[in-house]
Formats: sequence, structure tokens, C-alpha cells
Amino acid sequence: MNFLRSFKYAFLGIIYCIKNERNMRIHTVAAMYVLVFARFFTFSRGEYAALILTIGGVISAEALNTAVECLADRITKEKDPLIKAAKDCSAGAVLILAALSVVIGIILFVKPEGFICMYSYYISHPLELGATAALIPLSLVYIIAGPVGIANAFRKKGKGRRNDK
Repeated sequence: MNFLRSFKYAFLGIIYCIKNERNMRIHTVAAMYVLVFARFFTFSRGEYAALILTIGGVISAEALNTAVECLADRITKEKDPLIKAAKDCSAGAVLILAALSVVIGIILFVKPEGFICMYSYYISHPLELGATAALIPLSLVYIIAGPVGIANAFRKKGKGRRNDK
């Protein structure tokens, strides 16, 4: 039972990060787009492994950064140079991994044949191009408002309708 409970707590931590950290939502959206567009590129197993490890590294670093910030805020809300240093260092670790992920992305995705394949696919499947384009504003709403903000917006609309009747 403890083994399954540990998975539950791990998933609760991931959910906490997504609900409360905009940067985590940015990373998850970026990962989604990278994985969607990766299908147009011919990657070796090693390249796919590098891509997955890079995504996992950035998301894990963001989760650890959130944990450091939560603990630091719990210890004190007052200005403390060591707490500031801890928070800055954990944020810096995320920045380093995110920058390296961009470099790895450039190395993996700068293949003209992949872009030609993507272009050909979307030209022959315009509905999928439209669906992919429609995801952009939805992704921005998700990043900015988060799942809690979106849920609250729907609740407010629902309450307004009941009052109008």
C-alpha cells in the first residue's frame, strides 16, 4: 500500500506544480508541441532518448524549484539572503536546463527534410493544420490562467446563467 501511496503523492506534487506554477505550464506546453512536431522528423532512438530526457530534466528541475520555493516561503516570508540565494540557485538550475534544451532542440530539429515533411502533411491535411493552430490560443489561456483559473471562469459563467433565469 505504501508503494501505491508514494505514486499518489508524486502525482499530487505534479498537479500542484501545474496548478500553481506558470513556468511549469510553459514547460508542459512546450513539451507537448515538441512531441507533436517530432513525428515529422526522422530521429534515431538515441535522439528520441535525448529529447525525452531533456523534456524530463526541465520539468523535473521546475518541480524541484517549486519545492525549494515552497520550503523557503514556509520558513520565512522575511527577506533573508540565504533563502534568496537558495531560491535564485534553484531558478538558475531550471534556466540552465531550459537553455540547454533549446540547444538540444536546435541540434535535433534543424533538419530541412523534417520541415518539408511537416509542410507537406499540413498542406494535404488542412483540418489538422486548423486544429493545431486552434491549440495556440488554448495553450496561451492554459499558461496564463492555469487549470484553476479556467475552472473558476467556467464556474462564474455558470453562476451568472442561473441568476439570469
